[in-house]
Amino acid sequence: MALAGEFEVIRDPIWNNIQIDAQSLEVVDSAPFQRLRYVRQLGHAFLVYPGATHSRFEHALGAYHLAHRALGLLGERGELDGIPTTELTLTRLAALLHDIGHYPFSHALEEAGLPSHEELAVRHFEHPELRAALDAFGIPSITSRLGELISGTSTSALQGLIAGSLDLDKIEYLTRDARMCGVPYGAVDVDRLIHSTTLVEDDSGRRRVGMHEKGVSALESLLFAKYQMYRNVYWHHAIRSATAMFKRLIRAAIAQRRLAPSAIAASSDESLMEVVRDLPGVDLSAQLYHRQLYKRVIDVPASEVPAGGGEWMATDPDLTGSVEDRLALELGVPQGALLLDFPAKPTMLAVDLPLRMRDGRIASLGTETGSGLLGIQQITEQLHTSARRLRVFATQPCPVPQAAVLALGERSAEEIRAELDSGRSLIRSSR
Repeated sequence: MALAGEFEVIRDPIWNNIQIDAQSLEVVDSAPFQRLRYVRQLGHAFLVYPGATHSRFEHALGAYHLAHRALGLLGERGELDGIPTTELTLTRLAALLHDIGHYPFSHALEEAGLPSHEELAVRHFEHPELRAALDAFGIPSITSRLGELISGTSTSALQGLIAGSLDLDKIEYLTRDARMCGVPYGAVDVDRLIHSTTLVEDDSGRRRVGMHEKGVSALESLLFAKYQMYRNVYWHHAIRSATAMFKRLIRAAIAQRRLAPSAIAASSDESLMEVVRDLPGVDLSAQLYHRQLYKRVIDVPASEVPAGGGEWMATDPDLTGSVEDRLALELGVPQGALLLDFPAKPTMLAVDLPLRMRDGRIASLGTETGSGLLGIQQITEQLHTSARRLRVFATQPCPVPQAAVLALGERSAEEIRAELDSGRSLIRSSR
């Protein structure tokens, strides 16, 4: 049993000392949380940036640390008056546990069609060790309330610290990812952002997390840092090649009933790859292990893809896999030797925050651009387009007609399915 006032200090390369109270340490020591030590934050990014081997475990501790800082500052200013202490505890725990349901290898498996990691969080809460640690807090309905905070559906005034335009997760991962990758793109003015965080009342009288006007420049820097990290790190061509290979590998294993999605959700990076490596006739796992990545045979900026086109490549993994197989057949290469990749993150730079002006007025960063604030919001779509690339990866050079691939991008998912069902050549019909 944890005693009041007890705590541990964990040394961290980003935040220096992270202080964890004894009750929260029981959560950290549970098996589901310890699994996060063995789940890399950035999936296959270490194949490009060797330092990117940091884990969801240290990221979660960092988010918990930032939650402590943010709540401490809000409390010093009296902005937490009237909010029950249980809400403060839940917010800190939600920051700590926001990635508890995360799959191995970053977001690749969600792209592959598996449920989101937020949906899986509550399932992990039922693990006996973690459930006992959470129940010890004595908060009614603690697991469901934590699930709501993590999924962004809570009515808590502090919801925005956990899931929102300025949540602590974003601040933490951008800072940590940039440092561990050794790149300058993710520099974030953390102190300014946290000191500028405030609670405001919306039109309905409900309190919610907002931003003071003095922090807008720091918020703009955070959004641009996020854009730069997507363009240069998260969507780096070699990382996307490895991600596409991994998705193909896991989807094939699931389709052949050699791997159960429920088992994946409880795996670590290495335990999952050990299972896959033991499957007969699987070459992709060995290729990934030895960094024998597929090469780009087509690489075009999203600006050259028809507006709104090709989104099925990002949202419909079943259809994308069928198109890959058909193109491979038509080009005379083995099935699985050609992969399509067109990642999307339409909410990459989305901001929906109340803004406390210096004169006391409350504006909205998401809709009120006439004031001249947050100019980056006016070019959000262009920045998202600039970060994206439509790529075709293959095991060997092959004459994939770029015009035909772009023409496929012009068609809707329904039109592509009709083409596949008709048996007509995708390449010839696209010319």
